[in-house]
Amino acid sequence: MDFGTFYQFVDGQLIQVAENAEVELAVADSWLVEDSAVRNQRLHFNRFLEACLVQPLAPSEETFEAFFHAVLAQIPSTGRWFPRIEFHAEKADPLFLKLREAPAQLGNAVLWTLLEPDPRSSPTIKGPDLSLCMQLRRKAQMHGADEAVLLGVHGDVAEGALSSLVWWQGNILCAPDDSTEWLDSVTRREVLEIASQLGVETKLVRSKPLDLVDCEVWLLSSLHGIRPVERWLHNHGEIELSKQTIESVKRLESFRLRLKMLSTRP
Repeated sequence: MDFGTFYQFVDGQLIQVAENAEVELAVADSWLVEDSAVRNQRLHFNRFLEACLVQPLAPSEETFEAFFHAVLAQIPSTGRWFPRIEFHAEKADPLFLKLREAPAQLGNAVLWTLLEPDPRSSPTIKGPDLSLCMQLRRKAQMHGADEAVLLGVHGDVAEGALSSLVWWQGNILCAPDDSTEWLDSVTRREVLEIASQLGVETKLVRSKPLDLVDCEVWLLSSLHGIRPVERWLHNHGEIELSKQTIESVKRLESFRLRLKMLSTRP
């Protein structure tokens, strides 16, 4: 596993430092870079910036812009990378970069429902619950799955521990509505926008896991893009999802192609 190289932004420069596992991670963001190409880089920066500016001791917006510029300059121009930017609470110089190679691209996914109440403290901000979400994913892996599905207070689907969920009800692309708390996912935004461009109807809904019987489900993330879900383990049983058809495969490939076309070089 590549644990990456750690940098701190000090006096306008990124300085290599040792990583501190005990740090209080207030905000984080990460994205996939392939030979310098990134999907909607600015959306990742803006999400990070908005969450950081409300933190105590946050630097000026000008400092953030200088940090973003330094981060882009630090990423190698070739290869697959998965950088993560971080804001550490109560630090005089709170901005950090973790530069690491991207892991291998994954295929179809298996989900597992966490039937307990959502344990996260800040579901709408990426960072404070990152370690917890990694633990939840490992818990799903212990059950033979790839990702844990988190539920809202009424048992409605919210999102994956480290990913977003959308699903197809016939020809309508659905996603969780605002009745549950979920992270503002860049990839979810992209997929819903692609649907709009293709003239596909979209709907934000409140659904429990068993409402998704016979649906086609997609797992979304900046790292892996769109992963079709082949199995969903739920409450000692399994939710029966729709089987792949020629039409669904074509639809998946169409969305994946358009997602890839969003990649640009900063």
